[in-house]
Amino acid sequence: MAPPERWPGADGQPLSCREKLKVLAENHAEAAQVLRDAFEDAVLMGVDEAAMRRVLTDLVAALPSPRRPA
Repeated sequence: MAPPERWPGADGQPLSCREKLKVLAENHAEAAQVLRDAFEDAVLMGVDEAAMRRVLTDLVAALPSPRRPA
């Protein structure tokens, strides 16, 4: 899966800084690989595909915002 063509900033405008875009693309590739590996492992060990997709979706949804105090 390719990263998004545009990364929206907090103000709604797309980010344009090349270094930020590079880091975001690298992070996207790393996260995609880790998620693929976890998904594949789970399914090959007998976890229902739909259930694993829900687990991964819930995991992302539960990530705390780095902008909010802990």
